[in-house]
Amino acid sequence: MAKIKKVVLAYSGGLDTSVILKWLQETYQCEVVTFTADIGQGEELEPARAKAQKMGVKQIFIDDLKEEFVRDFVYPMFRANTLYEGEYLLGTSIARPLIAKRQVEIANKTGADAIAHGATGKGNDQVRFELTAYALKPDIKIIAPWREWDLTSREKLMSYAQTHKIPVEFKKGKKSPYSMDANLLHISYEGGELEDPWTEPEASMWRWSVAPEKAPNKPTYIELTFKKGDAVALDGKAMSPATLLAELNKIGGANGIGRADIVENRYVGMKSRGAYETPGGTILLKAHRAMESLTLDREVAHLKDELMPRYASLIYNGYWFSPERKVMQELIDASQATVNGVVRLKLYKGNVTVAGRKSDTDSLFDPSIATFEEDRGAYNQKDAEGFIRLNALRMRIAARRKKKR
Repeated sequence: MAKIKKVVLAYSGGLDTSVILKWLQETYQCEVVTFTADIGQGEELEPARAKAQKMGVKQIFIDDLKEEFVRDFVYPMFRANTLYEGEYLLGTSIARPLIAKRQVEIANKTGADAIAHGATGKGNDQVRFELTAYALKPDIKIIAPWREWDLTSREKLMSYAQTHKIPVEFKKGKKSPYSMDANLLHISYEGGELEDPWTEPEASMWRWSVAPEKAPNKPTYIELTFKKGDAVALDGKAMSPATLLAELNKIGGANGIGRADIVENRYVGMKSRGAYETPGGTILLKAHRAMESLTLDREVAHLKDELMPRYASLIYNGYWFSPERKVMQELIDASQATVNGVVRLKLYKGNVTVAGRKSDTDSLFDPSIATFEEDRGAYNQKDAEGFIRLNALRMRIAARRKKKR
């Protein structure tokens, strides 16, 4: 076992990371620095500081990363209209590179020679954390306790905590059967009854949204203003990225927007079922596509659609800081220079529909050409004849050959 002097632990203050903290102190005989990221999970984070202090931690970092999360990670991802396997809005995937990036920055600041995380050896997060860390600090030592220790169940973790007098809250009564992860973009649910893909999620599981059938009987209309592909205002009111997304989560959740039940292909080779609530992200994606439909060149839009699945896979698989993702991002961002204007949306019982879109400066929609009425020579319909015959030529040749046989 390599000698470690100081390690930065991604720390929530919950059972797993509290046990990891003590385990690191005992197993590696090293100083532990704790890092807790606020990315909008909606939990009180100061108790994590108190718990870390009780366990002898001298350097404690609790960082508000909400604006950076949305501005530098969520928004760039949404410029590509990103969906993994056609459904997943990547709420967990896009948060991990930010957390690992900050963890490496703290390691550099404190002189730590290692970082540690609580991701299991069965999941995707271990890959996302570690690929980011190695991309930013190639020689960093990474400690993944779940791949080293024999504490393989919740019961063993609780027993370890009690034996070592670790300050963990043991809640009485029924605990949530789900493994949940939340940030400003989404909340996810795994485990419990969801491990049977035939079982419908129970109504009490959902936390951010009402059931679509219980949403208001009257639609809600909102307007989103876009500048260079990013939403910058809601109903004419300018907002920061994090504030705007938080507002859309509230509005979308109240209208039953953003629920998803997905069986996805994990990076490590297995299929995994998860349920997700992404109300604000669902609205943003719909609005962004609507804005692009009005302002983006046809072939540029089609090229983006071809690149998107590859881009989504890079994020899902932890390659946010890879050279190929950065090159793709440059292309995507260059396409957004004209994506400016306003989109009006109708939210109603779980559905988001476009009720209007306009761009005073960059619209490519020309009503004088698109009209079904008299266009006064703006479009010569006879031009279509030669175009069609040229495009049909190869098929006509093949059909004649077939006829001769």
